[in-house]
Amino acid sequence: MSSELRFTSAWFEVRRDEARRPDGSVGQYDHVVAPPAVTVLAVGDDRRVAVTRQWIYTHAEPQWRLPAGRVDDRDGEPAAAARRELAEETGVVARVWTPLGAINCADSLTDHRDHAFLATGLTIGDTSLEPGESDLELHWFPVDELIAMTLDGRLPHAGSTFAVLSAKVRGLLG
Repeated sequence: MSSELRFTSAWFEVRRDEARRPDGSVGQYDHVVAPPAVTVLAVGDDRRVAVTRQWIYTHAEPQWRLPAGRVDDRDGEPAAAARRELAEETGVVARVWTPLGAINCADSLTDHRDHAFLATGLTIGDTSLEPGESDLELHWFPVDELIAMTLDGRLPHAGSTFAVLSAKVRGLLG
């Protein structure tokens, strides 16, 4: 029915909407409007996967996650952002890209969606880290170890977990 901008930044905005619910009642919804993101499951011919470790400010701890980032205006589409993020964070360029789907993140709080991709046919090059990524470390884990990390909670990033499990269920990880 109406939407009021409460806060805006370079990364997201906060809105308060007045909306009619399915039962006809009216209520307010405060929510974060965020650009979509991408997560890349990059698997080498040796069945080792690119995994990053970085301090995550909002969780106040370093975390393991797959290469990931937001879809910028210059990207135009999630697939282009996935190629860019993988190259920036890991120096890896992939020959083959397989979409794994998208996951909604924190539905009651935000409209944020994360698009996951499987990248294979890898060539290693140089990274191009942004200033906020200076502590990002790249590691290569065997597929089986990555699956174990996903199942025991060592890979808490929603997009990463979705990518690993989606590829595993589809038989793309062996």
